[in-house]
Parts: sequence; C-alpha cells; structure tokens
Amino acid sequence: MPAPLIRSMTPVDVEPVAAAFLREDWGDRRVNLEFVTHHQETHPFVAEADGAVIGTGVVSLNGSVAWIGTVWVEPAWRRRGVGLELTRAMIETAEAAGCRTLVLVATEAGRPMYERLGFEVQTWYRILETPGLEGGEADPRIRPFAEGDLPAVEALDAVATGEDRAHLIRAFAAPDTTRVLERDDGSLGGFVCRAPWGGGATIAPRLEDAEAILHARRVANGPDKRVRAGLLAENEAGLERLSSTGWIEAWRAPRLVRGDPMRWHPETIWGQFNHALG
Repeated sequence: MPAPLIRSMTPVDVEPVAAAFLREDWGDRRVNLEFVTHHQETHPFVAEADGAVIGTGVVSLNGSVAWIGTVWVEPAWRRRGVGLELTRAMIETAEAAGCRTLVLVATEAGRPMYERLGFEVQTWYRILETPGLEGGEADPRIRPFAEGDLPAVEALDAVATGEDRAHLIRAFAAPDTTRVLERDDGSLGGFVCRAPWGGGATIAPRLEDAEAILHARRVANGPDKRVRAGLLAENEAGLERLSSTGWIEAWRAPRLVRGDPMRWHPETIWGQFNHALG
C-alpha cells in the first residue's frame, strides 16, 4: 500500500475535514479551518490516501516561534506514521520560515511521538471554568477596543508570549470582539481578543486587572453560559485566586517546546486563541 500523500490543505478540504472532526467529537471546527486555509501565516496540511483525507495538522508562524496543532489521524490509520509525517512537514515549514522555537500542546497519546522528535515539556496549561453571572456590572475601566489601541495590545501580547502574534490580533481585533482595560493613567492593563470560533487570547500583567477582565466576560455571558480561562502553571497566584473564587479545573495538558529558549512571561497569560495558534 502506498504511503499517504502529505500536502497543503485547501478550501475544498474544509467540509470533509470538518465532518471528520465532528465524527471524532472534536466539535464544529469549520470556521477555524476556513480561517487557516486563507490566512497567510497559517499553513494547514492534510494526509491523503485513495483520494480521502486521513490526517491533518496546522502550523502557525508567530515571528520566531511556530505553533503546531490540530494534529488528527483517522482511527484506521493510527500508529502507522501518519501523524509523524504530518508533524515533520510542519516542522520543515516552520524552520524554512526562520522559526527558531516550536511549541505545541500534547495529548497523552501524542506526547511520545513529539518527544521522539526532540520536544520537551516546558510547562502545563490548566484550563479553568465557571458559570457566567446574572446581573452585575463590569469594571468601568473595561471598554471596547479602538483602532488606536492596536500598538499597545500588540506590545502587551509580545512581552507576555514571546511571540509576534500581530497577524492574529489584526485579523481578530474589533470593537465587538475585543475588550481592553484602560488604567487611570491611560495605559492599557490588559485585553481579551476573541476569535470567530470562540477562543480568546487574554493578557494581563496584574492579577487584579486579569480578574476584572474575566469578571466582565462572566457578566457578558450571563448565567446560561460558562467562561473558560487558560493559565500556565507558573501563574500560581492566578490559579490560587481563581480556585478560591469558585473556578473549577476542566482539564490540563503539557506544553512542549523544541529549539531556542523563549523570553516570555507565562504568569501574564490568561487565555488562548486555541492550541494550534497560541
């Protein structure tokens, strides 16, 4: 049997891939797939056998850092090297683009493969959730994003993540998707920028500012929806504060890294676009 063909994902692949993800209980990822097949800094791949897509992967180029994710293989093709070849294709793409550090979030099933490719555990994500609020008011310092906020938002994000995610922020930031916290001196203390599929990059260097942003999200969602936050293990103060105020851990996963050390501040990160983009 010939080896599967590894090739770029195209818009034509979106519907069959989205249907496969639904069969695997990955949720409806159609909007995300449409984004990555059109966005210049994201490079999605598929593995194809006999004309059918039997695997996927996405690499996002965030300056000198690349994120690898959305690695999926059809059950009948697992443990046959398909995930390995997809990951190698993404690594080659990232390195050819000049990325010196590769990052991913691993499942327990996938972690041994990534470690064979030179990835090591850097830290852990802990995803917490809590119900929205009925009534209540958001902190008055929180307001909709304005175009003039873009340089400050990008600067906050770069310091926190050690990445250049300006291409994602510019793609998603708008008054109806993004909220910023403006301090009394006019500087920005943090932001949440929501992607079309629901994930939200959330950055705040100060604990009290992060709490205010998360509280505003709870107020906006209302009691019928839940709110999630994604913290790193280094954010001990944040994890302790949220746990003490009723947030419950939904899941956790290791963040793996390969390549040059990063200059970042994980204690200031409170949420992600998703775990294929950062």
